[in-house]
Amino acid sequence: MTVLYEDNHIIAVNKTCSEIVQGDKTGDTPLSETVKAYIKEKYAKPGAVFLGVTHRLDRPTSGVVLFARTSKALARLNDMFRMHGEIQKTYWAIVKRQPHPAEGRLEDYLFRNEQQNKSYVCNPDRPGAKKAVLDYRTIAVSERYALLEINLETGRHHQIRCQLAHIGCPIRGDLKYGYERSNPDGGISLHARSIRFVHPVSRQGVYIEAPVPQNDKLWVVMEQLAQANRGK
Repeated sequence: MTVLYEDNHIIAVNKTCSEIVQGDKTGDTPLSETVKAYIKEKYAKPGAVFLGVTHRLDRPTSGVVLFARTSKALARLNDMFRMHGEIQKTYWAIVKRQPHPAEGRLEDYLFRNEQQNKSYVCNPDRPGAKKAVLDYRTIAVSERYALLEINLETGRHHQIRCQLAHIGCPIRGDLKYGYERSNPDGGISLHARSIRFVHPVSRQGVYIEAPVPQNDKLWVVMEQLAQANRGK
């Protein structure tokens, strides 16, 4: 576990694609319990450690996850996540091909199939349909892949995965949404790159960035290409 930021009220860590944020039917130890154990040991806390889950990432997704260390921070962060624009999350995704146009805005309606744990683009009048909006831009291109930077306006189930697949740009390794083969680590090439918000207690601006997975050579190469493009 890599800690990206911590103070008395919040803690952020860089989740790997093998970790789950909260416990589920697999019985695997969730990231929330790992963070609790870290806090308990580091600060020699007696008794139970409070840790509030403010948001989640899909298991195969990596990147920054924010937790609350106090009930005050948890309540305020929950309100901030519910309000559009209060917390800005940016994702990076390695996709099968560069989208056309190279940057743009996707507006779709999504329907979630609970049994399949999968979302589909659908007509807006379908029962249960929810509007999904994101902005994307291409920040690097290789011979076979493109690296996209994505900002969400809504937070729908599997939104990025579903909307990118719908325009013919499935995320690398995402078998559920049409990519041909899995990644060696079993994850998908979707990374919660950064999060920006006003601290729920101190009211100071906070920016937290998660390094891309260093055990995946393609991530390292695509990041280097993005940095080179930024310098032009």
